[in-house]
Amino acid sequence: MNVLKFGIPKGSLEKSTFRLLEKSGWKVTTTDRNYFPEINDKDMACSIVRAQEMPIHVENGTIDAGITGKDWVEECESDVLVVSDLMYSKSTNKPTRWVLAVDAHSDAKEPSDLQGKKIATELVNFTRKYFAERNIDVKVAFSWGTTEAKVAAGLADAVVEVTETGSTIRAHGLKIIHELMQSNTVMIANKASWEDPWKRNKIQQIVLLLKGALRAESMVGLKMNAPKELLDRIIELLPSITSPTVANLFQSEWMSIEVIVHADKVRDLIPQLLKAGAVGIIEYPLHKVI
Repeated sequence: MNVLKFGIPKGSLEKSTFRLLEKSGWKVTTTDRNYFPEINDKDMACSIVRAQEMPIHVENGTIDAGITGKDWVEECESDVLVVSDLMYSKSTNKPTRWVLAVDAHSDAKEPSDLQGKKIATELVNFTRKYFAERNIDVKVAFSWGTTEAKVAAGLADAVVEVTETGSTIRAHGLKIIHELMQSNTVMIANKASWEDPWKRNKIQQIVLLLKGALRAESMVGLKMNAPKELLDRIIELLPSITSPTVANLFQSEWMSIEVIVHADKVRDLIPQLLKAGAVGIIEYPLHKVI
C-alpha cells in the first residue's frame, strides 16, 4: 500500500500547522512526547520533526515531504525540492524576518559597522555566508536559545534573530539595524519521492487544500436579499473573487445575492449595503477557497 511519510514541524509552527491541517480536512491526534501522531488518512504516516532539521530528513528520504521554513532550507543547504510557499507562521499569515540587532544605545547603524565583532544566532551558516559575501569579517557563534539576551549578557556584540513584529527584540533592549532575509513556511519534498507519480499527486493534494484553507482565513461569505430594482446599486458595492451569485427568490420580485469578500472589508461594507437596500444580511466563515 502506498503511504506518504509526512513531516510536521515541531516548535513554534506546530500548533498552527495542526490547526491548518484540520481546516484542510486532516485531523492529527497526538499526545505529549509522541513524535508519530495519528492522522485520519490511511495514505499518510506523520512524524513531528524540528523545523530546523526537516530539510535533512526530507533530503535523506526519512520523510517524503514536510513543512518547514524557507530559512531552514537555506541554512541546511539541503538538496530538496521546494514544492510551494505556504504563507503562515505561528501567529500570522505574513513572512517572518531575520534581522540584525544591536544594543539600543550602540552606534552601529549597518552591517559593516560590526567589522571584527561577534554575532550570536541560530542561523549560523546563512549568517556567515551573508557577511562573507559582503567582505565583512565577523565571528558568528551558534546560540542555543534566548538569543536576544546574549548582547545584554556581554556574550555577543549583535544577534541575528527571527521576528514577526520586533517587539521581543525591543523588549530585550535591542534595536534592529538591518534585515537579512524574509522567510515563510514552505512545503518541501524529497526529489525521488516527487518523481513517484502517486506521492507527487498526494503532495499536490495536500498543498492545494492547505493553500485553500489559508486563503479562506482572510475571507468570509456574505448572503443577502434585495429588491430587483436595487440590484445594480448593491452589486456596485460588492468586491469579489468573481462576479456575485444572483438568483431570483421564488415567486418574488426580490433577489438573493451571495459573494465572497475579504474579512477586513465587512465592517464598512455591511452598513453601505443596508443603506443601498439590502436586507437579511448573513456573514459566514469559510473553510477553504480554491
